[in-house]
Amino acid sequence: MSRPYPANPWHQWLKDLCIAAVLGFILAAPALAQSGGAHVDCDSFSSTILGRAVDYCVALPPGYDSGSDKYPVLYYLHGLFEHARSWSERSGEKTWESLMSDGKIGKFIVVMPDGGRSFWVNSYNGKERYEDFFIQEFVPAIDHKYRTIGTRETRGISGVSMGGFGALHMGMEHPDVFGAASAHSAVLISKFPDPLPTEGRWGFYAQVLQQPFGSPLNEAYFDANNPLTLAEHPEKFANLKIYFDCGDQDRYGFDAGAKQLDEILTSKGFPHTFTLRPGGHGWSYLDQYLHFSLEFHSQIFAQAGK
Repeated sequence: MSRPYPANPWHQWLKDLCIAAVLGFILAAPALAQSGGAHVDCDSFSSTILGRAVDYCVALPPGYDSGSDKYPVLYYLHGLFEHARSWSERSGEKTWESLMSDGKIGKFIVVMPDGGRSFWVNSYNGKERYEDFFIQEFVPAIDHKYRTIGTRETRGISGVSMGGFGALHMGMEHPDVFGAASAHSAVLISKFPDPLPTEGRWGFYAQVLQQPFGSPLNEAYFDANNPLTLAEHPEKFANLKIYFDCGDQDRYGFDAGAKQLDEILTSKGFPHTFTLRPGGHGWSYLDQYLHFSLEFHSQIFAQAGK
């Protein structure tokens, strides 16, 4: 009786390989299809100035990975008790993507560094030179690593709460680096009571401000970095475009400081956009109004492109 010829093991191996390849392609298809879409990359930067690594995330617009175009950049500074991933974990990334998809903003990169509780300034004791790191190391590193246009007109800075303080401060102090600055619910405090209470809202302020501004709080150093103080000399940031807003029910009372900043800039004849909006503080506020700052910067970038 004849016996069937045994299957060639190499043929079977080749057949299995082909099946695996097809299955692999099918399973990978959704990821490949999404590779040209917007996405967020996170990494860390080793800072010589700070002597440590700083986490950051970068949101890249659709088409970045498959093209060679260069893009404007918006630096987004987070609030107190937040971090580099907060923008994408909350509604920030979704709002940015939705506005691009609807054609309400152009394509630009968003960079989100971790600022801890630094208030984005050099600390009074000199141990945490965050502002020096940001301007001297971080911005050049982003321009080197990513396809940015790399001009002040196509570089903006924005932030919320502590980050709003930082964005206005950075923009006013470094108009050669940033062409526009925006802020939501910025920490704007005009004057501290004397003596400074240890309880309640003012006690909270004193506690969180000690790390960057001295312990006990050095009010003179705070004032030197305060956007309300910097706004008294708009000739130093003459070409900076500024937008800011705040909730009329801000639980920290920062609406009073926002109105004061508006009054100072108005008295100096400095063009800017300010709106007091219905709402409170934090992401419940940003969920409604973040789109205003993104649209503001997109318009500035578009003007620079022309």
